[in-house]
Amino acid sequence: MYALLFIAATAAADGGAAQGGEERIVIPPPIRAMLDAAIASGNENEVSTIVKYARAADPASGDAVLRIADEWREVRAKDRQTRIVRAGWTDLWAGRAEVGGFITTGNSNTAGATGVLDLTREGLEWRHKLRGRIDYQRSLGITTREHYLAAYEPNWKLDSRRYVYGALQYESDRFLGYSNRYSASAGAGYSAIQTPAVTLNLELGPAFRHTEFIDAAVESSIAARGSVDFDWKLTPGLTLRQDASAYLQQFNSTVSSTTALGAKLLGPLSAQVSYTVQYESMPPEGRVSTDTISRASLVYTF
Repeated sequence: MYALLFIAATAAADGGAAQGGEERIVIPPPIRAMLDAAIASGNENEVSTIVKYARAADPASGDAVLRIADEWREVRAKDRQTRIVRAGWTDLWAGRAEVGGFITTGNSNTAGATGVLDLTREGLEWRHKLRGRIDYQRSLGITTREHYLAAYEPNWKLDSRRYVYGALQYESDRFLGYSNRYSASAGAGYSAIQTPAVTLNLELGPAFRHTEFIDAAVESSIAARGSVDFDWKLTPGLTLRQDASAYLQQFNSTVSSTTALGAKLLGPLSAQVSYTVQYESMPPEGRVSTDTISRASLVYTF
């Protein structure tokens, strides 16, 4: 709504300048129409594209086009800040829900169902992330795959790139050899790349892990935690994600990696294929170190 009001206000200002006899540069009607349409859509990428090609096609009016785009960005930023300040705790959440199937190799060879829920709340100073995942298979009355994960990560933003994070995580996977694993970590994060097409976030800090294995053994140890979160929008409808994390400690260390390729289908719905590898350096006797999961799923973004 504010985009339409902004367009009307800038058009009125241009008209007022003309009536007052002030010298001004007239933006060609086709360029102005495209700029107004991009602003009305609220798409930053489209606005930037229009500005780029408008300045190349008509340098005389290029500065005027850029000025209107910058004013729109300023109004939009102020509007976003106002909405965040006024928002309640249940507002501002965005995320994705994933439902699909998988094929496993390693400690189990089977097919089954998977569900993932990712939520993120962006505030002015704080970012909150919630993640849950379930992989489950039951065949002929026997459970052959059972993995649960729940994680919460608050981020305190120091500036546009640097932040301090905390991370709490719970996992259970009897087929990897542990019934319960609790992890807590805190450290520093850095957004190394921030563009409309590519983002790269890095995190590193100390951690503590408590693991209860299925053979009744219990391990508690200080660890080092690191993570990489990479997203690349290959095209408007195709996205590549690479998420990796590692807990390195005296006893059993864990390294996990997920590579996912998503293709937009219709509106907020997309299709995704992903491949996950999880490595345990010292699994219980009778268990292998590496498990893989290949998933094909539908993703709903909101």
